[in-house]
Amino acid sequence: MFLRCSRPTQPLLRHTDVPLRVTESFILSGYRFPDYSLRECLASAFRPTNETGNFWTHFLGVFIFAFHFVEVFGWERTLPFSDPFFYPFWNYFIGVLCLLTASSMAHLLNSMSLLIREICFFVDYGTISAYTVGSALAYFYYIHPQAGAVGQRFTNATQRWRGQVEGPFPHPPSSPSPELTVFFESLYIPSACLVALICTLACCNTRQRWRKYRYVIRTTVFLLPFLVASTPIFYRLLRPSSSSPSLSGTLATYFYRHCFWLAVSALFNISKIPERLSPGSFDVWGHSHQWFHCCTFLSILDELHMIKAEIRVLVLRPSLALPAMLSWPRPQISGPTLCSTYGVMLSLQGCIAAIISWFAWRAKESHVHRAKLN
Repeated sequence: MFLRCSRPTQPLLRHTDVPLRVTESFILSGYRFPDYSLRECLASAFRPTNETGNFWTHFLGVFIFAFHFVEVFGWERTLPFSDPFFYPFWNYFIGVLCLLTASSMAHLLNSMSLLIREICFFVDYGTISAYTVGSALAYFYYIHPQAGAVGQRFTNATQRWRGQVEGPFPHPPSSPSPELTVFFESLYIPSACLVALICTLACCNTRQRWRKYRYVIRTTVFLLPFLVASTPIFYRLLRPSSSSPSLSGTLATYFYRHCFWLAVSALFNISKIPERLSPGSFDVWGHSHQWFHCCTFLSILDELHMIKAEIRVLVLRPSLALPAMLSWPRPQISGPTLCSTYGVMLSLQGCIAAIISWFAWRAKESHVHRAKLN
């Protein structure tokens, strides 16, 4: 089944020739019947199907993202790539890599069978949720107003810039309220993980229930992890540092662009424009899901640039971030460890895998039941 290749290339079908669960709104042609072998699925990446653009828009994004990601390790005087300082950054990379890879593979391999189609998209939703936690880890250690990564690197970084900074130290930035400090220290990462699991449950459920509103639910449900994960950024933007207003400006620029692309991607995913305006005209190229992929990738790219800008300040220009801490009496949050970064991500992935396995079992039972009825 998986490597079957003796039969000739199968023709592409119209929406009336495939099972209803395979069809997409306003996409009338370019469908693959859900009985392809693995080899046929891989070959279909080079055929003009209605999934070809969905595959390439995220698969090519893997290489573009990786190119911009590794740039950090080529900076002069940067820390080694294996340094604990970069643990959150690597977890962010894992989250994005899994998201882009799972998304592209889901669109490429979903025609192997109806059951595999369901599992492919369950995995897709799970990796989106894991990505939000990867972002939260990066925000916590690099953008957080009491960034633990800065605290851990305080000694070495101080030696690096001591004697290079002239004049009085700038005024320390305002401290978060006690309630917000408790949230950052104790609840921020657990909240991000909990919300990610809720999103996975909700999105997977839309493939078996609430199908009429599935696009709205899948889009809006991820507003919650965005709001939770972005809490450190909201604080930084609302309480900018008087010592380095230019840094807040850079953060704001990238974050607003990140939000803009997310909003546009949500608009495409819910509205189904342009194919809604002319059904059948955008079946292969230019339909909304391809634009949705492009916009989500651009949002990730701006998010990466935002995180890199913060890392550059912490690693290469510590005089902009660290002098205030010398006169800042509050304790720093401990720096990143294997447990607090990779451990969190691994535990989350295990929980997501359990959720996916449960929904996959339900989908299999449903398919067996339908087969008996037929």
